Amino acid sequence: MCAVAAREVALEPNVRKWLDNPCRMLIDGQWVTSESGKTFDVFNPATDTVIAQAQAADKTDVNKAVKAARRAFDDGPWTKMSPAERGRIVWKIGDLIMEYQEELAQLESLDNGKPISIARAADVPLASELFQYMAGWATKLNGDQIGITVPYAPGAEWHAYTRREPVGVCGQIIPWNFPLLMAAWKLGPALACGNTVVMKLAEETPLSGLKLAEIMQEAGVPDGVVNIITGFGEEAGAPIAAHPMVDKIAFTGSTEVGRLIVDAAKGNLKKVSLELGGKSPNIVLADADLEKTIPGAANAIFFNHGQCCAAGSRLFVHESVYDQVVEGVADFARNIKLGPGLDPETQMGPLVSRTQFDRVTGFLESGKSQGARAAVGGERGDGDGYFVKPTVLVDVKDDMEVYQEEIFGPVVTASKFSDLDEELIKRANDTVFGLASGIWTQDIGKAHRLAAKIRAGTVWVNCYNIFDAALPFGGYKQSGWGREMGEQVLNNYTECKAVTVSL
Repeated sequence: MCAVAAREVALEPNVRKWLDNPCRMLIDGQWVTSESGKTFDVFNPATDTVIAQAQAADKTDVNKAVKAARRAFDDGPWTKMSPAERGRIVWKIGDLIMEYQEELAQLESLDNGKPISIARAADVPLASELFQYMAGWATKLNGDQIGITVPYAPGAEWHAYTRREPVGVCGQIIPWNFPLLMAAWKLGPALACGNTVVMKLAEETPLSGLKLAEIMQEAGVPDGVVNIITGFGEEAGAPIAAHPMVDKIAFTGSTEVGRLIVDAAKGNLKKVSLELGGKSPNIVLADADLEKTIPGAANAIFFNHGQCCAAGSRLFVHESVYDQVVEGVADFARNIKLGPGLDPETQMGPLVSRTQFDRVTGFLESGKSQGARAAVGGERGDGDGYFVKPTVLVDVKDDMEVYQEEIFGPVVTASKFSDLDEELIKRANDTVFGLASGIWTQDIGKAHRLAAKIRAGTVWVNCYNIFDAALPFGGYKQSGWGREMGEQVLNNYTECKAVTVSL
């Protein structure tokens, strides 16, 4: 639903046709423009050119969307449907995502910059799987029967049980690094639990989310149950977080914005779940299988151009294999083909925006000025887009910005350690974040002992970036509150009610 301003890439006819339609938002089952009439440009990050204009929602549009979601929850058919019927609709969304796989993959690649091969193989199928996994939970939101004894009422009999009920109207704000997949992570469980939603798409990458909104309509989601808006954080995101008729807010993004979400949500003490930043340690022990470890460590940081909250951005390598691992990862980086996402030969696309490009290159300059050295990369790539060469930084000290701060780009710091001891564990945990981590070893005992001591929500052993709809994902410390995916995500979108009956 967005008009193309330039066509630098070869697109499928159906994608061209869809892009030629005017860009609108979905509110109460209708495709609408912003009340203010304001729009904003959407850029192709591979060429730094405008490809679309999206609606710039503000507080007025948010209020319309929230009221629609409130009516749909309080009076509409969604909450009156049987769990099985809701589950069938959520499952149908997953089916349709795969029917539109190529269109969604091309929109994702054009808008975000990621390689089309990755969008086809990962983003779209994982989004489909998420909806279908969550569809199964719609009929399994069971409470418990609880045997109780009330000490001050001897001889009385009781029937006590719990119910799991939907929270209500859910505000959801998603990031730009996995636009389609993050929408699925949020929408799937919210819908399966019987909630209604107002979702704000990332202003950098609204295209696949708008196409997903069309798909949900086609799947039979009733009007007002899902409302999709586009706009900026202060104008559209903040009003969702602060709205008194929103019962729950779910946010994925930076820790800095997460704090703002918490402040905005405190007015009516709405439920809050946050999936935030990371600076994840990736630890290579002396006995690691380097044939698997080197490409694994490279993919841990270079997957999705390093624009991944779980990226293995701090590489700790035992001194006995340090040179071999660093050179191996650097050689892997040298051979990565940078290019536009829609080029089938591209292995790494551009960063998502000029802002992100400036942030990453700024960190590279900071690292160099503080004494770090690039074993490979360390500079922008060729072309007019937001390309940064995959980078391995060595001679890094633990107090450097590149070591401490989340760069969110294809930049890894490599450090030595000598012994698997408390000092290594302290260094691995020496971060305000606690989202993910990696361990590479052939000693299963060491792997388990180390996994238990790392303060992170996910530990990958002899692998990295393995995600599944059944696996919970979230962080310790300033990496967030709550979990996405798996059975645990249902806690984000349900209330637990205790019922006690005197017999």
